Amino acid sequence: MIQATKLASLNNCPAPAKLNLFLHVNGRRADGYHLLQTVFQLIARGDVLHFQLRADHLIRRTTCVAGVPEADDLVVRAAKALQAEALRRTGVPPPGVDIALDKRLIMGGGLGGGSSDAATTLMALNHLWRIGLTRAQLMALGLPLGADIPFFIFGETAFAEGIGEDLQPVFVPEYWYVVIEPGVSVPTSRIFCAEDLTRDTKPVKIADFSSHMAKQNGPAGMFGKNDLQRVASHLYPPVAEAVQWLSNYGDARMTGSGACVFCGFAGESEADAVLLDMPSIWTGWKAKALSHHPLSMML
Repeated sequence: MIQATKLASLNNCPAPAKLNLFLHVNGRRADGYHLLQTVFQLIARGDVLHFQLRADHLIRRTTCVAGVPEADDLVVRAAKALQAEALRRTGVPPPGVDIALDKRLIMGGGLGGGSSDAATTLMALNHLWRIGLTRAQLMALGLPLGADIPFFIFGETAFAEGIGEDLQPVFVPEYWYVVIEPGVSVPTSRIFCAEDLTRDTKPVKIADFSSHMAKQNGPAGMFGKNDLQRVASHLYPPVAEAVQWLSNYGDARMTGSGACVFCGFAGESEADAVLLDMPSIWTGWKAKALSHHPLSMML
């Protein structure tokens, strides 16, 4: 449960992971950004952040994150962007903050961990600093930092287009998901820069996705595909191996640009049975879908 003490701190703020139920690459803009269509699904597993106000105006990350310098961390950058926006609006900078991070999601897994952490930072500090930005304003502030950040602030299952910022709510049953970590970290840039990445999947409509879901009896036949999966599987064979194994139990696919692989199930017991069969060479876990972000009530 989120805890607040005299607006001096906010503890146990969740930053849930996401899965891409499908991911199509429809083109590429002149600035290099790719045009995408996807459905983002929040799941009940993620990082946890803690915020403690300071007497000065410094933004500090008090937890070491391997491979991520403090100045480059999206959490710190998001906090500084919000602090600057508050100063611009009021002429008075809000106090500094110490940010502690319980990192539970792997990096390079396609689960959106860094973007989710940044979104939670924006939502929590908007509340803690009493800035009063709307959801739309926070989404706009987060977009320059990362294309997935607006989704986490949007805060519900979404059909996304553009570079991921054009979001519409969409209904998906609250399935259970088995997620496998194949033991590799996949840099997003390497996948999107690959020469053999196809960028011409025909655009679909949100009605196409919704109609498909309405006809399904459970998650056995998922919609579309992940256009990044073929490239990632070629460059990182453990991804291909995890997809192949998990496909024995349903429509398995990679999330995001990888490396994690997932499959949906109607019930928790089905997910448990799959995890019991999973080879010990991998790390695997289960998580239930979330219809809304746990911090949505802050906005």
